[in-house]
Amino acid sequence: MTSSKKDAPKLPLEIHLRRLTIEEALFRLERFLNDAFLADLPTVRVIHGKGTGTLRQAVREALKSHPLVKSFRPAELEEGGDGATVVELANH
Repeated sequence: MTSSKKDAPKLPLEIHLRRLTIEEALFRLERFLNDAFLADLPTVRVIHGKGTGTLRQAVREALKSHPLVKSFRPAELEEGGDGATVVELANH
């Protein structure tokens, strides 16, 4: 019996990084972006929370130079507002 894409586990379209240290968050973000790229996802959402803005800033700095990221933007209010960033992956 062959495995189809339908049977493959689904990768979530977002990652939650709230309450993590910057080091932990960036490690998880890197792994998530790699998995999302390999899964051929066009966009993903990174939930970093509002808080002091330190984690949001670190995430966006990492996204600026990430080779798998085509672009990113702050989330619209209905997407999570200041607590999230929407990322368009380079494979689309």
